[in-house]
Amino acid sequence: MQNGEVLESGNYDDLLARGAVFRDLVMAHKDVMSTLDARGTTTVSKKTGLQHRKGEDCTPEASKFNQLTKDEKKEFGNAAYLDYMKQANGFFYYGLSTLSYIVFLSGQMASNWWMASEVESSETNTGKLIGVYSAIGLTTGAFLFIRSVLIVIMGLAASRSFFNSTMDSLFSAPMSFFDSTPSGRILSRLSVDLSILDLDIPFSFGFSISAFLSALANLGMTSSVTWQILVIVVPMMYINRLLQVVYNLASARELMRINGTTKAPILNYFGEAMSGATTIRAFRKQEDFTRKILDMIDTNTSPFFHNFAAREWLIQRLESLWSAVLCSSALIMVILPPGTISPGFVGLVLSYGLSLNNSQVASVQNQCNLANMIISVERIKQYLSLPVETSSKTGLWPSWPSEGKVELHNLQIRYSADAPLVLRGITCTFESGQKVGVVGRTGSGKTTLISALFRIIDPAGGRILIDGVDIMTIGVTALRSRVSIIPQEPTLFRGTVRFNLDPFSKYTDQKIWEALDKCQLGESVREKNLKLESFVGDDGENWSVGERQLFCLARTLLKRSQILVLDEATASIDNTTDAVLQKVLGDEFGKCTTITVAHRIPTVVSSDMVLALEDGLLMEFDRPAKLLGNKSSLFCRLVAEYWSNSSLE
Repeated sequence: MQNGEVLESGNYDDLLARGAVFRDLVMAHKDVMSTLDARGTTTVSKKTGLQHRKGEDCTPEASKFNQLTKDEKKEFGNAAYLDYMKQANGFFYYGLSTLSYIVFLSGQMASNWWMASEVESSETNTGKLIGVYSAIGLTTGAFLFIRSVLIVIMGLAASRSFFNSTMDSLFSAPMSFFDSTPSGRILSRLSVDLSILDLDIPFSFGFSISAFLSALANLGMTSSVTWQILVIVVPMMYINRLLQVVYNLASARELMRINGTTKAPILNYFGEAMSGATTIRAFRKQEDFTRKILDMIDTNTSPFFHNFAAREWLIQRLESLWSAVLCSSALIMVILPPGTISPGFVGLVLSYGLSLNNSQVASVQNQCNLANMIISVERIKQYLSLPVETSSKTGLWPSWPSEGKVELHNLQIRYSADAPLVLRGITCTFESGQKVGVVGRTGSGKTTLISALFRIIDPAGGRILIDGVDIMTIGVTALRSRVSIIPQEPTLFRGTVRFNLDPFSKYTDQKIWEALDKCQLGESVREKNLKLESFVGDDGENWSVGERQLFCLARTLLKRSQILVLDEATASIDNTTDAVLQKVLGDEFGKCTTITVAHRIPTVVSSDMVLALEDGLLMEFDRPAKLLGNKSSLFCRLVAEYWSNSSLE
């Protein structure tokens, strides 16, 4: 297309054969690629489509090893139980709750024993029999309530501790963690896993110990009357434990780990599909995306079926084992001579024997459920030991940086320890008050350079000095609060106009209105009924893109830093907003050091200095007029390409 008209149309081969304009575009692209190949700095793998530097391994194995996003890790072992109990005095509360249930259970056994022993006594009337039985039951029933309260207190304290620790760890993590971690992984831990910690795990701990103690009580009561049954009970307990640990817990726990690791891709994929819904519908790919997300859901839910089948397999065998114990107990009471066991105790043994099967199965079920749910503790624990952005080591005076001089000494940047260098030995100096334009093709390292300035990425080598202070000796909070940036994509948060301009309430209303007026936003805000308290939606959706960018400019005006970074700030705004932006920058930041990452090349022609990057290397750093006078310079070629593309649009 050219000047809003379709010049040529057809498939690739036809246009290449008869379309002069299309052929020129293709040849220009080939010329650029041949220039890169001639320098020997970058090759493109035909199999993977990934760029590799000369001398690097380009095999699929190496690409997988060097990929930014790593596979999600799975934990092993039983350490999660102790990790949960160590949170907020868990051992203390759990011990008290267990003791309370033991008292309750002892009272229940005592009341039943009293009933069985005194039911045939001529000295005990019906009123006394029922009265003692009820008194013991009601007295010990209070301990059941105490146990429940202690379990709730333990659960709340542990959940609050895990939540606060997770939030502190995430908010202190470096940006490299968020670059290499899909959002679905973080969301699954903060939603599903924390929900399990809040609602399920504390009660599973309580139910597990309660069912286990009830099973022991039933077994103890049965064995106390018919002790001969111990010959059968001991091997049955060994088989019970063998089935539970060897055949069920190992498989069930691993199935739940698989379920946890396959849940994050669903959340991530669903979020991406929602964001790109317009594009998906435009290409009529709804069925493909629906089919893929259903396949992912099937992969995620299939472990539930296998876990359920394993549990039913275990329950069937346990019921058979403890049914044999009950039958053996009844057989022993029949075989014993008449009068050996009183009728009251026969009824007591049969009553506890009948509930032995249910209590034992419930005990194993609750232990298996707890083993499955404790996987959430493992997953959250992974986010409690994230790397932390370093804190301040050097005291800063309030006026720093007073000059705004930036020095780069052999700066080297890589995104991970096993990744190639993105910036390779950048050395230059931005003098105080200079206007520096940073140019280069896509992937040359422009944004990486700005990220290093804010310590979003720490240097792998070399240093960055601001007014003679190495930024690696400064805490990231202090550094980022002293340097301003207007990003390419304006960022607003849900809240009010005042909150978005002054989130920490440092400035007066007068200063806020002055900043808005200078950015030509004053009238728009005054037209709102709530003025500075006017609502701002998620990502500023109720404001235009240009207004959002001007809000970022007003925020920068309030901050008044000596160093200002423009990260392609004019790339997504109209010419009118661009003119307002340039005017305010010229009037208010004339004496500041301004670093502009250029998308529209003409915006840096008026800069004092131009820094040209290519493939992570500093190719040129000089005055723009001098670089434009050299037809072979990279900056001159970029300007020519920009005007050539503009004429074709």
